[in-house]
Amino acid sequence: MTGPKTLIASVLILITASCDSAQEAVTKGTRDTAKTVVNQVVETRFPGVNAAPITDCIIDNASVSEILTIAKASVVGIQPDTVDTVIDISQRPDTVACIAKNSLKLLG
Repeated sequence: MTGPKTLIASVLILITASCDSAQEAVTKGTRDTAKTVVNQVVETRFPGVNAAPITDCIIDNASVSEILTIAKASVVGIQPDTVDTVIDISQRPDTVACIAKNSLKLLG
């Protein structure tokens, strides 16, 4: 009886691992797309500021759902709700701390 259970468990682990790999690939592509959108929002709202470190902090502190919503704007265009989402994420304590830390690195 242990044999079939072990086989089923092994198959489930392999399926899960495959899904995780696919999820990571999709997430990487989606995150990159979302970064492009966030960069545009940051550059528009704060002209002359290096957007990259801010963008990284915003993406790192966004949920998967928020990243998907932001990435969608690369297809349908940046809407007010996209900007609201980016601003909301940027005001979270962990995001603010990350932005401050990255800003200090830029100063030397």
